[in-house]
Amino acid sequence: MLVQVALPVPLYRVFDYSLPANMSMLPNAISTQIPQIGSRVEVSFGRQTLIGIVVAHVSETDSSVPLNKLKPINKCLDADPILGDSMLKLAHWLARYYHYPLGDVLAVILPSLVRQGKPLDLLITHWRILPHITDDDFRANAKKQKQQFDMLKLHGERGASEDVLLLEGMQRAFLKALEDKGLIERYIQTKQAPSPVKLAKMPLDLNEEQQLAVDAIIAAHEAKRYTGFLLNGITGSGKTEVYLQAMQAVLESGKQVLILVPEIGLTPQTRARFASRFAAHIVLLHSGMNNTHRLQGWQDCRTGHAQIIIGTRSAVLYPFADLGLIVVDEAHDGSYKQQDTLRYHAADVALYRGLQHNIPVVLGTATPSLEHLKLVDDAKLVEYQLLTRPGNAKPAPMQLIDARLQSTHQQTTDDGARYDTGLTDKLIGAIRQTLEAGDQVLIFLNRRGYAPVLLCNACGWQADCPRCDAHLTVHYNSQAQHSHYSSNSYLKCHHCDWQAYIPTVCPDCGSQNLDAKGMGTTRLSENLHAIFANPQTSKALYPIIQIDRDTTRLKDSWENIYQRINEGKPAILVGTQMVAKGHHFPNVTLVCLPNADRGFLSADFRSPEHTAQLMIQVAGRAGRGDKAGRVLIQTLQPDNELLLKLVKDGYLSFARELLQERKMMGLPPHSYAALIRCEGKTMTATTQALKDAIALLPSAHNLAVLGPIDAPMSKKNSRYHAQLLLLAKDRQQLHHVLGQWWQPVLALPSAKYLKLTLDIDPIGW
Repeated sequence: MLVQVALPVPLYRVFDYSLPANMSMLPNAISTQIPQIGSRVEVSFGRQTLIGIVVAHVSETDSSVPLNKLKPINKCLDADPILGDSMLKLAHWLARYYHYPLGDVLAVILPSLVRQGKPLDLLITHWRILPHITDDDFRANAKKQKQQFDMLKLHGERGASEDVLLLEGMQRAFLKALEDKGLIERYIQTKQAPSPVKLAKMPLDLNEEQQLAVDAIIAAHEAKRYTGFLLNGITGSGKTEVYLQAMQAVLESGKQVLILVPEIGLTPQTRARFASRFAAHIVLLHSGMNNTHRLQGWQDCRTGHAQIIIGTRSAVLYPFADLGLIVVDEAHDGSYKQQDTLRYHAADVALYRGLQHNIPVVLGTATPSLEHLKLVDDAKLVEYQLLTRPGNAKPAPMQLIDARLQSTHQQTTDDGARYDTGLTDKLIGAIRQTLEAGDQVLIFLNRRGYAPVLLCNACGWQADCPRCDAHLTVHYNSQAQHSHYSSNSYLKCHHCDWQAYIPTVCPDCGSQNLDAKGMGTTRLSENLHAIFANPQTSKALYPIIQIDRDTTRLKDSWENIYQRINEGKPAILVGTQMVAKGHHFPNVTLVCLPNADRGFLSADFRSPEHTAQLMIQVAGRAGRGDKAGRVLIQTLQPDNELLLKLVKDGYLSFARELLQERKMMGLPPHSYAALIRCEGKTMTATTQALKDAIALLPSAHNLAVLGPIDAPMSKKNSRYHAQLLLLAKDRQQLHHVLGQWWQPVLALPSAKYLKLTLDIDPIGW
């Protein structure tokens, strides 16, 4: 007998290996037992030693390699399969649909420690208070240690795992300090089966729309029938309560529930919301976790210890002991599309896994993608609409401010110079009125940094990235305060991370007249600080909380920001798209969009859809509490038909019109796309490789071929990028052509030193 092994190499095949002559049948001799399908083995591959997954057992006569040239496996690492039949079927489906090597698919599915051959069962550290320890054992000034001690004390005699304690806000340094004082101890505990899920808090009353959706999801669960649901609810309409009440029936039947969220920043508040409703073992899964924690989460899902799983897109690829429901929150979001390696879309994979397990899948959103609306039209998704907010709270009305008629506010610096704040007087007046009423304001600007470009006013020189076709963004370090162009400030490319100091003079003409043009979140925050400063002290009258990737890098930064916002005091929140996705800010009553034009002017045909989704999601942060909200949109194009359609008729009418336009133009979702990207050292080489690829297409392919053309960013990180788009009216036809064509393309002589990638169902061209 031979074993076929899938290895993490970019080859579209599996590899045959023989069994060693001394192979034992003893189940406890893991290193020498016959490997089962779905288990890991260590093998020699060329000069390397690799860890692979056994995908089949075959007879010696079925191998295409002569027996005397077959290598034996080195060792078997698992007594039992780590991937069951359903996970292997998922891997094969991903490999077929996305035309990606099976071994590399499995490498994406498995946590890094599993890929490295580490044991699955890691020892879990627990902490508990030693017997007979009292509060008198603390010094009076050890307040922080006492606070941490009290947190551990809440867990009783058995204490809690270190993971749980860290999630609750404890710090390893304090745990070690308390241990050194002889107050607490660490110990290793074998995981026990979780207790049945119980309600920790009674459900809320549902309105009629919510009840219909909950009943339909529960009915599909009880019938053990796959159904894909589109829960199309306006922002603040109570979609989460629908999830919670549908989950209750699933959890009480002993099954697991997977909740996908688009951003890491949403996991803490989502966990808090679900933990307040259910007494259950909740596991978080996202890329911000270290390798050990990810392996523990993977094992908890696989063994059934995890009852509620909250994760970002990669969580949809985890193994589950008994999955009963999948919820994809903010299902329209582009973050669910993986942009490198295996380019899967988590919402599509979730629907496939629902079909696999005969369970319901809920796609929840206030702004459904055109693809999901098309699936509703094709009866492949069942739509339930939530058109009212609980308590009859009204969605925040949207109002346009014509920036052509309203002069933008001018501010004076300490040296008497005047500069434009980018905000109209009408917008500033509304912000001031809201703050004076004791409420919070959210200002959305989807551009981080201080300014998008540095320009010489004397000769027109611009600070461009030497490695990309992009301007360098101006950043001012907080330590520099308001001292422009200091040594603490820098220029940065947001595409390749190249950085440089800001020059003191123009490199071309030597002029000192350098000006940061445009506005990012940092500059906007600085302008707001100046506008709303106390004239006597120059201190801001209200907190200005900046929320972007620069301010949320550090551990617990999101939690600290949430805590400041939820204090309920008047404040101005300045954020990028990070603030648009599912956050609940009950004290925000005004949302401002000072730059609403850019997205409607893009060459990308998907840009109006994505811009509208973002605007509606941001607008949905207003008026979610007891007070009414409003949305002000500052624009230089108040007559833009798309913008007017969105404001007057709402997102759904806007999306339906876009869907009809796509049908007339033969664009997705009324056609099916594959995008081939090519990158290399020269644009000539990349373009030639794509031309050679077109020549390999079958004569009767019946595909629309667009390109080759330069990619939207033709030079990135010192590499040149070109692309080729294939469109088909029939999905099966497209995949049939790709199945014959893609591997010969990769073998082209002209592609030998280039990187070619294939993106099925791309979301950006």
